[in-house]
Amino acid sequence: MLGIAWKLGLRILWLGKDSLFRGWRGPVMRALGGIPVDRESPGGLVDNLVSRVRSGEVFGLVITPDGTRGPHEYWKSGFYRIARETGLPLTLGYVDRDTMTTGLGPTIPLTGDVGSDMDRIREFYRDKSGFTPEARVEPRLRDENGFR
Repeated sequence: MLGIAWKLGLRILWLGKDSLFRGWRGPVMRALGGIPVDRESPGGLVDNLVSRVRSGEVFGLVITPDGTRGPHEYWKSGFYRIARETGLPLTLGYVDRDTMTTGLGPTIPLTGDVGSDMDRIREFYRDKSGFTPEARVEPRLRDENGFR
């Protein structure tokens, strides 16, 4: 993604687990647009990013789904909340290990009907396989029907 962004002259930020930012790697990761996330206590992260967008800051935000390297049952909902609260659409991206391809998929505006929006996301990722194919997590939010 960084290579694509540099080639296109885009400013991107990306979220990464806080352990990637320890020691000498921290300044490098931040210079590459990284934002550390303490997954045990992520409080305020979504609000901070929404505030940055509303203040007029321009950037692309890359969020990879949780569970791409280890088994999980659900995706985290921050990506959805950020998009809904800012009114910005989602552009779906992928790295497909089976076909050894990467790219960007459709850009979709979210409707607020979480189940329907997630159905569109599930359909796009239906035939995609990540870094560890056996750890693939179906795109699903913990409570699609009662999402806040």
